[in-house]
Amino acid sequence: MRPLLPAACLLALLLAGCRVQEPEAAATTVSVASPEEGGAVSTAPVQVVEDAGPEQEAAPEPEPDEPAIDWSPMDLAPDAASVSCELDYAGYGDGEPLQEFDREAIVAALEPCAARGVLRLRYVGKINGGFVQVMQRVTDVAEALDIGKRVLDIDSSGGMVEDAIRSGDRIAESRWTVWVREGAVCHSACVFVLAAGDMRMISGRVGIHRIIRMSSTATTRAELNRELRVVYDRVRDYLERNGAATAMADMMMAVPNRNLRLLTANELGLYGLDGINPAQDDLDRLRLMRKCGEDFVVRRDAFARAFDSRCKSPGTDMEGLNACGLELRKRYEFPDATCPAESPLSEFDALLAADTPEQAGPRRPIAEPDPSEQAGRSRPARGGDAGGS
Repeated sequence: MRPLLPAACLLALLLAGCRVQEPEAAATTVSVASPEEGGAVSTAPVQVVEDAGPEQEAAPEPEPDEPAIDWSPMDLAPDAASVSCELDYAGYGDGEPLQEFDREAIVAALEPCAARGVLRLRYVGKINGGFVQVMQRVTDVAEALDIGKRVLDIDSSGGMVEDAIRSGDRIAESRWTVWVREGAVCHSACVFVLAAGDMRMISGRVGIHRIIRMSSTATTRAELNRELRVVYDRVRDYLERNGAATAMADMMMAVPNRNLRLLTANELGLYGLDGINPAQDDLDRLRLMRKCGEDFVVRRDAFARAFDSRCKSPGTDMEGLNACGLELRKRYEFPDATCPAESPLSEFDALLAADTPEQAGPRRPIAEPDPSEQAGRSRPARGGDAGGS
């Protein structure tokens, strides 16, 4: 027999509409044609301690400093990256493809977004060195133009683990929301990029599998396993500093690279890959308490819980997620009069303000950077607005 709905939910159904969650589909594992087409590939050298025991596989490696941005010519697959100043991709598409990647070309592409205060970077392709450079260059110009709301709209079957970690650390320090919209995928190494976002909005498929060591010189299973332990230690450290569960690395090891484990909505939440980034949320809570007050933080937390329970149903597309959130936030008195830019989904408010002539502010001129200053520039302090949070 079908269980009866609780009385409170029945009453809500009659009066205001109570959203009944559909049962979540069971986790599935599917075959992939060729892991090398995307996958999670590691080629970086590793330092293995030959006689190490199970609790000490390698000497600790210092985290490398972020290098200065290299503006030399680069190649990227045609139409892999495009820029839009709109969040409504159904109505406006994905904007203009980035064909040139020198600083002047990226400034020209992003300047219209400065007036609107919102940037959406659509990327379709592998996670590789080209992706790292695109994220570095677009982020650098977005910061110079003071574009505070940034969305990475990604569709990737994976690529290089080390490049995913490099780009992820840059994303983590520069206020990006990450979308995986309906019809898109974020598989294998792409999951590390997803983990770095301040806010993650997912309507497409997210999948993981075992990391492939393409540059290994191992001749036995034990030798390969020692190398992989070093790689997975790096992955666990990366996941931990970006608020994702290190248990995901353990699950990856158990899925053959010819297969793909598609993560369920519950698993995405369990591993800290969906919604507000837990690590960023801790930092934002302290900042917002000082800036916006305790009442703001309480309402923001309540909205986040309600959004997860009411808006995230199986099959909901990105437009539906955003529309549900925009309607829901009114119940929690957002956008906040004192802290509008910190309010949930405030990127939509930025677009609304830009479309109102009397509210739109002047564009901020951009100056060419001093190479000597750029070479020594450190990472920006984390703690800015999370875009969609």
